This record gives sequence, C-alpha cells and structure tokens, in this order.
Amino acid sequence: MDICAGGVADGLAAGAAGAARAAGAVRETDSSAVETANRQRLTVFWEADTTGNVPGADSDVLPAPSPRARSPGSGSDTEGMKLSRPVSWFLLAFGVWSWVIWVTFVRNLFKDSSGLAFDDGRPTAYFWVHLALAVVSFVLGTAIGVIGLRGLRALRRKS
Repeated sequence: MDICAGGVADGLAAGAAGAARAAGAVRETDSSAVETANRQRLTVFWEADTTGNVPGADSDVLPAPSPRARSPGSGSDTEGMKLSRPVSWFLLAFGVWSWVIWVTFVRNLFKDSSGLAFDDGRPTAYFWVHLALAVVSFVLGTAIGVIGLRGLRALRRKS
C-alpha cells in the first residue's frame, strides 16, 4: 500500500505544482512547499485505515435506539394514515372505472378483426402487450379501489 500510495501522492502533488509553475502563479520556494504539503495530505488519505483511525471506533459506539412502539391515539407521527371521505370515494370510483374500461378493452381485443391482435388465428405482439397492460391495470385498479373502500369503511366505523 505504501508504494502505491506514495506513487499516487507524488504524482498528484507534482502535477499540481507543475501546473502552478507553468501558469507562472508561484515561485520555486512556494512550489516546493506546495509539493510537500500535498504529498503529506495525500499520504495520510491513502494510508488511512477507516476503522483503526476513527476515535472510539470500538468502545464509544452507542447502541441503536429501539423502534418506538406503535400506539394509536398517542398523537405521534406513527399513527395510521387517514383518508378523507372525498379521497376515499375518488379512489373507489377510480378502481371501478379502471375495471369498466379495461374489461371493455379486453373484450374488444379478443373480438379484433382488423388483424392487429391476431394473425391467422395466432395472437400477435400487439395482443400480448395490450393484454399485459390490461392485467396490470386490473391489478392497480383493484388495489386503488380496495384502498378507497377501506378508507370509507374506516370512516363509517369512526362516525
């Protein structure tokens, strides 16, 4: 590690000092001081042991705090999410709408006579892609609708 770190440090320090000399920004004495300082900094960096040089790495580490227990009604930020009535209705309506639209689309996809969905009775790539879109939309629409339904049920229990 020392050979590699020293070689890298020397090369980087010389490059910085050489660039400064070429630009005429520093005198020769300033340049040698910059080289020495850069070499020392880079050597410390490259030779650092991430666990050995950290003060208190083994002894002063505090244990991780335990997660707070979830207590409903305590006013903490770990309570369950609450949906308003309009949001719950919107989510439920979106789930129903998704099913109506995509069921109609899949029905029309199977009845396709234009040649896009089926080629000589075999399904085409168009058919498979749109069937996959419909299935994903069914799943997402169902999940969103269930969230809306659960929100409405929770509001009924509360009132």
